[in-house]
This record gives sequence, structure tokens and C-alpha cells, in this order.
Amino acid sequence: MKELTVKHRSRLRVKDSRKVQAWIDEEWGIAGPEDLDLESCTLDGKRSYILDGQVIGMEEGPGFLLTLKGILRLKPSKRWVTVDMGAVKYLANGADVMAPGINDADPGIEIGDLVWVRDERNLRPLSVGRALMAGKMMGPAVSGKAVKTIHYVGDPIWNTSV
Repeated sequence: MKELTVKHRSRLRVKDSRKVQAWIDEEWGIAGPEDLDLESCTLDGKRSYILDGQVIGMEEGPGFLLTLKGILRLKPSKRWVTVDMGAVKYLANGADVMAPGINDADPGIEIGDLVWVRDERNLRPLSVGRALMAGKMMGPAVSGKAVKTIHYVGDPIWNTSV
């Protein structure tokens, strides 16, 4: 498995940290009153952010990809897709999310948005990806790929030690 290395690690100034936090809050619906003590780094050629020794997010195209560890820590309220328990073992191996396995989705999701996928029983994050369908269409769709997986439990991003 490819190992990722953190390069150019540095603490963000308070002003810059607040800008990143506002960006995360806007995209993912995280209303945290606390000022996050963020560090920036380069991970796999992408600007990434570290909180308490864990990579919580990275810039992905025009958006902010919140990692699974970031989701566990910051608890977003937007951009979720809920899948049935039958899909869990496939998603744990990096599979894309197929529409028939989706039970529910945030209706605010647009095509191209970064989204996080959770299981129906525990509502725990399983993967992060880019939406290939609008959230309103994910539940009723009976065929097709709904989310292209970018990051999942056990991948190099998950296993990155800081």
C-alpha cells in the first residue's frame, strides 16, 4: 500500500485558521464555537490541515475534502449519504457507492459536491467521495453509481501518521 508523507508542516496563524474553519463550516455544516488550532502541510501534493495530530481535511479541486478522522472529530451536519448495512463491506474496500444501496441522502447535495457516506445502523462514516447524482435523486434511484469514492477507512489517507 502506498504510504503518504507529510511535508512542509507549519502552524497556521489565528486569522488563517479562522478562514479555514469558516470554509469547513460553510461546506460541511459544522457550527463549532471553538477556534481550531490548525496546522497546514502538504500530503500527496495537496494542501492539507492537521488538528490535534490528525489530518482532518485537504483541498480537493474547488472544495474542501473532510477526512474520515475529521468527520469523526467535527461531526458535520450536511452532505451525508446513508447506505444500508449490505454496502458496508464493499465501501470498506474502497468501492464506489451504488444508488440501490442508498437509504437516504441530504437533499442539499448537488452533482460534484464532496459528500460523506455513513451506515444506517450506527451513522458512522465509511467513506468520502464526489456526488455523481443530486441528493434528491439518490434515494429513489434504482440503478447507477451515486458517489465516486475518494477516501475510505484503511486507505493511505486514513493510515497517515503525523
